[in-house]
Amino acid sequence: MKRITETDDAPAAVGAYSQATDNGSLLFTAGQIPMTADGELLDDEPIAAQTEQALYNLDAVLDEAGGGYEDVLKVTVFLEDIDDFDAMNEAYADYFDDEPPARSAVEVAALPKGVGIEIEAVADLE
Repeated sequence: MKRITETDDAPAAVGAYSQATDNGSLLFTAGQIPMTADGELLDDEPIAAQTEQALYNLDAVLDEAGGGYEDVLKVTVFLEDIDDFDAMNEAYADYFDDEPPARSAVEVAALPKGVGIEIEAVADLE
C-alpha cells in the first residue's frame, strides 16, 4: 500500500509529485532543492549553503514520515557543476558523518529553478 508524506516544513510540491512516498518500509523522497518552506529560493548562495538547505528539507520530509538520517540507505545528489563536489561533500558530511549511506553524485545539464543542487533519498522506515 502506497502512503504519501507531506509536510509544511519543506517546500510544497510544485508539480504532479509528492514530497515522499512509502510502502510502510521503504521511503522514497522527491528531490529536495535549496528552497525554504516559505518559498525563498537560495539559488544565488554558495553551494555549501544550498546543500544545507536541501538537506534541511530532506530532514523535514524524513521526520514527517517517521524516519531520520540514520534510516537513509541511499542518496543521490544532482549537481549543476561537478566542480562543486568538494564544497557539497564538506557540507553533506555534517549531516551524514556516522555510518553514511550509499551515495551517487552526478553532474546534470540543469536543475529546477536554476539551483545548483538537488538531493533525493531512499530510507528504511522499519
